[in-house]
Amino acid sequence: MEQPDVDEPVFLISAAAELAGMHAQTLRQYDRLGLVVPRRRPGGGRRYSLRDVATLREVQRMSQDEGINLAGIARILALTKRVTQLEHEVERLRPRADVGSRIFTTGPTGNVVIVERGRRARRDEGRAIVLWAGLPSEDEQTDG
Repeated sequence: MEQPDVDEPVFLISAAAELAGMHAQTLRQYDRLGLVVPRRRPGGGRRYSLRDVATLREVQRMSQDEGINLAGIARILALTKRVTQLEHEVERLRPRADVGSRIFTTGPTGNVVIVERGRRARRDEGRAIVLWAGLPSEDEQTDG
């Protein structure tokens, strides 16, 4: 069986409100405040996705259980979105990082010279030797 698309806007405001355990007017208020902004139909009607409903539930939990005000919740949601964007960016850039270490040297003027594997950098030219370890793997990040 195929999994539903969590981003597909399928729920009317009344259905989304019921699924989230809220009043439809609360959803309208959250839309105006930019907390949970549903997609709009050509006629202007709101359509909520499963992800929107999950966010509505999380907003309600933070507000009722944690006592966080709506401005704080908006900030938390914005930061959570930014973290997700940065995680995607890291995953996009990870293949560029060499699996092994790279060594390069820099001269007194700041020019960078990559040293081939198995060769030694000459210290007599006033260069600093730098070991580039690359990005840690996910296993290395969680180990400690």
